[in-house]
Amino acid sequence: MSAGEGTGTGTHPGTATAPHILDNPAWASLSGAHFAFAEHPGGLRPGTSHPARAARYDPGVSPFAALADPADPRSWADLAALVGGGGVASLAGVLTPPEGWETVGAIEGVQLVDTSLRAEPAPEAVRLGPSDVPEVLALIELTKPGPFLPRTVELGTYLGIRHRGRLIAMAGERLHPPGWTEISAVCTHPGHRGRGLATRLVRAVAAGIRERGEVPFLHTSAANTGAIRLYESIGFTLRRRPFFMAVRAPGNKPAKLP
Repeated sequence: MSAGEGTGTGTHPGTATAPHILDNPAWASLSGAHFAFAEHPGGLRPGTSHPARAARYDPGVSPFAALADPADPRSWADLAALVGGGGVASLAGVLTPPEGWETVGAIEGVQLVDTSLRAEPAPEAVRLGPSDVPEVLALIELTKPGPFLPRTVELGTYLGIRHRGRLIAMAGERLHPPGWTEISAVCTHPGHRGRGLATRLVRAVAAGIRERGEVPFLHTSAANTGAIRLYESIGFTLRRRPFFMAVRAPGNKPAKLP
């Protein structure tokens, strides 16, 4: 998501300070493959005389926003214009917002990248689409793998496994910076855990990503040590530790009309 503090941030070959694209994957997605889902302050678009320095996903698709450069005051000014006075934005990697901004929640996370994953299709997996959203949202509510909204399924390929017609496990694609795709919403119904369903779905989603010539990566909470051990055991490597946080813009929201 946003560039920020963390371990193993990486640099481009031959440079000392150039950020890696995975230091700010939400911005790279919103300004690239997910441009159609992006909202910008005042309708500003990249490439104009004053290109937007902040963006967020359509609120029905994802709760995340992103800054072009968290060290640039213009990015924060654009974010404030986007969310409005007192508005809240969900970011990652920004440990200390500028003066006037309030941190209203923060969770330490981890970012892992595929280094030796065995990717392969799962013949029993089915493609999930808009008609499956009620079932998907019910499974998300039960297992709580992270935010998932009614239109999140539009961000990429989501696969599920059913048992007697009931959705019991799923995984899919979320952020999509150039050359990379994030695997997200990995979850299994509590009554069907221990059967390797999540692993099979991660491998299957990764197979589709690899077919496009891209590299899988993922995020999870640093407190979710069981999931981290699982991901590392199947071929993911810890890259950095971003903080996921909600920040409130300076000022107050205008009162709603009666």
